[in-house]
Amino acid sequence: MDKENVYYATGKRKSSIARTWLRPGNGEFTVNDRPMDDYFKIESVKIIVKQPLALTNTLGSFDIKARVTGGGFSGQAGAIRHGITKALILANPELRKALKKAGHVRRDARVKERKKYGQKGARARFQFSKR
Repeated sequence: MDKENVYYATGKRKSSIARTWLRPGNGEFTVNDRPMDDYFKIESVKIIVKQPLALTNTLGSFDIKARVTGGGFSGQAGAIRHGITKALILANPELRKALKKAGHVRRDARVKERKKYGQKGARARFQFSKR
C-alpha cells in the first residue's frame, strides 16, 4: 500500500478494536478483506459505519480498509466509525468541528459491567424467598 495520502487510525467501542486506513479513491469499503455489504448484513449497522463520511460529504472520495477484532457487529461498527472519524481528522483537520458536534470524536467508553459474586448478574440478584 502506498504510504503517501494514506491515513491510519484506531477506533474502539465496547470490546471491539478497529484499525482503519483511508486512501483517496472512489468510496470502496473493505472490512476484514471482504466487501462491507458482505461482512455486515444488517442495514442499520452499515449506516453507522458510513455516518462520519455522510456528515462531511466525503462518501465517494475515500477508499476505506478496516481490520476489526472482538465484540459483535454493533460494537465493531462503532469501532470502525470511531476509526474513520479519527482518520478523517488526520486527512482534513477542518472536519473536526462538524464531527465533534455530531459526537463522533469522543470514544464511547460504555462497556459491559462485570458480574458480581453472590448475585445473578451485574445488578440482578437471586430471587428472594421469605418462606
